[in-house]
Parts: sequence; C-alpha cells; structure tokens
Amino acid sequence: MHLSDKAIKNAKPADKIYRLKDGDGLYLQVDPSGKKKWRFRYFHLGKENMVALGGYPEVSLAEARQKRLDTRKQVIAGADPSAKKKHDKRMAKFNADNSFGAVALEWFETNKGKWTADHAARLWRRIEANILPALGDRPISEIKSLELLDTIRVIEKRGATELSHRLLQTCANIFRFAVLTSRAQYNPTLDLRGALVPHKAVNHPTIKAGEIPKFLRSLDEVDASDQNKLAMRLLMLTFVRTGELRQAKWEDIDFKAKEWRLPAHTTKMKELHIVPLSVQAIACLEKLGELTGWSKLLVPSQQRRKHSVMSENTLNAIIHKMGYKGQLVGHGFRALASTTLNENGFRPDVIERQLAHAERNKIRAAYNRAEYLPERREMMDWWGDYVEDNKAAYTKVLPLKRAGR
Repeated sequence: MHLSDKAIKNAKPADKIYRLKDGDGLYLQVDPSGKKKWRFRYFHLGKENMVALGGYPEVSLAEARQKRLDTRKQVIAGADPSAKKKHDKRMAKFNADNSFGAVALEWFETNKGKWTADHAARLWRRIEANILPALGDRPISEIKSLELLDTIRVIEKRGATELSHRLLQTCANIFRFAVLTSRAQYNPTLDLRGALVPHKAVNHPTIKAGEIPKFLRSLDEVDASDQNKLAMRLLMLTFVRTGELRQAKWEDIDFKAKEWRLPAHTTKMKELHIVPLSVQAIACLEKLGELTGWSKLLVPSQQRRKHSVMSENTLNAIIHKMGYKGQLVGHGFRALASTTLNENGFRPDVIERQLAHAERNKIRAAYNRAEYLPERREMMDWWGDYVEDNKAAYTKVLPLKRAGR
C-alpha cells in the first residue's frame, strides 16, 4: 500500500523508531523525537544498502518518489548511491577546505616571513580586495584560466595595469603552491602569458633641484608635527625608501660610526644596507630622539592605538598639504638625489649602490653591502651640505660642483 500525504501528516512518534513503506524500497522513518526522514533501500553487488533522501516536510512525498526513481537508475547503472553520496560529501568538505581563499591564506602565512611587515600587509590587502570577492570560495582545483582572466581584467579595466600584472603574478605563486601541495593539478596562469595589457612604468613624481629651496620653506611652514617634519627632512637627507624609514629602530643607528645599518628584513633587496650619515642627518636624528624620548622606533606612530608604526600615508599627506600633490611623493627624494648627484659628477655605480638598487651582477652582489663605502660617505656628506645650503638660500640654489670637477 502506497503512502499518502494525510497518512504521513498523521504519523505520530512512538517509543521506538518505526517505518512507513511506500513501495519499491522507499519508506518514511519516524523517530521518537517526531522527526520524519525518507530512506531508500536497495541492493548493490548482492548486499543490502540504504541511502537517506532528506527529511519531511522539506522533501515532499512526490519529491521523495522522484529521488527514489533517480537513485534506482544509479543502481541499475551499477553505481552505489550510498558510496557516491559519501564521496560527494567528502569532496564538498575537501573543496571547502581547499578553496582559493583557504589556499591563498596558507601560501601567505607560509611565505610572509620572507617579506617586510609593510609589504606583507599590502600584499594581503590586494588579494583580499581584488581576488577573494570573486574567487575566494571557489575550489582552487576547479578555477580555469578564463575565470581567472575575467577576475584580473576587472582590475585592468579600472586602469590599474600595474596592479593587474602584480596580482596575476601573485595568483601564479598561489596556484604553484596549490599544485605542490596536491590541492590542484594545473596552474591556470600558465595559459595567461601575454593576455593582459602591457604596463607602462611611470616614475615616481619628484621635484627638480632648483625647487628644493621652495620645498624646504614650505616644509618649515606647513601645519604638521615637528616629528613628522624631521622625518621628512631625514628622508630627504638619506633618500632611503619610505618603508625603511617607517620601520627604523634606534638600535640600527651607530652614531660613533656615523652609519644607519638597515637590517636585511626591512630592505627591498633583503640584504643589510649601510647608509652613511652626514652631519645634517645626525643632527636630525638627535632632534628626533629628544622629541620621542628615544623610543624604540625612530619615528613612532602618533596614533598608536591605530598603528604600531607611522602610517604609510603620513608623509605623502604632508606633501599634499604643502601643495605638492601630483608633483612629489616620499619615494621621489630618491630620484631627486640620483639626478642631482649624477649631474654633480658622482660615479653612477656609487649612486646606484647607495640607492640599494638590484645588483645585476650576482658575483658582485655577494660582497656589495659595503662596496664603495668611502666614496659613499663623501657623497652623502656632500648631499647633506647641498640640502643645508639650499635651506639657507631659500630663494636661490647655489650650484655646488664637486671639488676638482
């Protein structure tokens, strides 16, 4: 006798589980708690098996009968529905545990020790904002080249071509990690070489040497804290990278040797970098120390509840306030120093070494941390004097050529 909706609704719980048959292996199980569950009994390879088809009333009688029919077709085809359901459940959990977002986070945690704290935070923000919304929940093994390309092109269409290339490279590293850890069989980024609009590099905006007096006057007059003004002057005098300044600690400064020794983990090139300190740079550091009480960091955050170190936007915000938005960024002091030093006769190799640019000669890279150090000391002293003379002049840059040039 087949079941009816009325019979199912009227079925009351008992002390023990009981079953109401509908025929052809389908029955309704009624638990002592009152829960009603559809079950289908079948035979596979001579053994009796059972598979759950859902609960009532979520699965109606008509839906349960359709599921019975679909399941019987699997059995007739030689499949074991119960085993398939267990496999599908395992795969669903595997895919959830190995989504792009989960693997990306594991890759990030595995590798973040190789990067500076600033770079690591910036990298994860890029992934989180641009890739995870579209691909974060997708099983990484199922993501194909076209799906990834569509995601990257959203960034490209915003005009952020540099970011699109960087994120494609980051995704390539994540997929490579997935393949190495058996979460994916193929790296889809391999099919995307040449698929993005080429990025045309744009130099960091900077001022010309003749504009230094005006800039220094604006720095004196701008509404900013003395600490941040000194930080700007120190950046100009040493032309280190802004991230290196923000992370700098007093333990890195050797006043006796007149050196700032940037640890490898804070530099872009991942090697110790020596910055000879001019008289002007040392005076700047001493004033900073007096202002901050020689705290752990050279330029500690003035909003310590929000940031442990100075925000990466602090110096650029001051530059904007000074009226130099679009004309100069903190990183631009490096280009200013490089151009001025080259124009005043210093050797390009010495300048490049002080800028800590990538060493193309791998043999020289093994010993270049102190390379040209005597010449670099002379050059940094000259640069300190040059900036100081411009501050004194304010309205006219005095041409200062190297002695004997």
